[in-house]
Amino acid sequence: VQLQASGGGLAQAGGSLRLSCAASGGTVRRLGMAWFRQAPGKEREFVGCVRRGDGSIAYADSGKGRFTVSRDNAKNTFNLLMNSLKPEDTAVYYCAAGGGVIFSAASYAASYPYWGQGTKVTVSS
Repeated sequence: VQLQASGGGLAQAGGSLRLSCAASGGTVRRLGMAWFRQAPGKEREFVGCVRRGDGSIAYADSGKGRFTVSRDNAKNTFNLLMNSLKPEDTAVYYCAAGGGVIFSAASYAASYPYWGQGTKVTVSS
């Protein structure tokens, strides 16, 4: 499975950005998909995920009410809509996928064998 993330860029605080992750070599509906992010000098952290099959969704507390993950089965993409952006959302955002992700462990980076290259998001105050 190959993942290609896009959509990062510069946004002002309070603004919005939409990230997209295009998958090839696999079908997003059959994969557990997740977004992680890594800010400078910090560890990679979980943002949100979609469970394979039924599409159940989970979010990290940092994005609840502001971030929305979605899966487009027709386009074979996995998306992250970020609203009400804050400067602390500045990070490189990575999409990840796995065929055998256990949902209770979906927030752990080690659950995902496939990773995109990352897309940088910068939020100015």
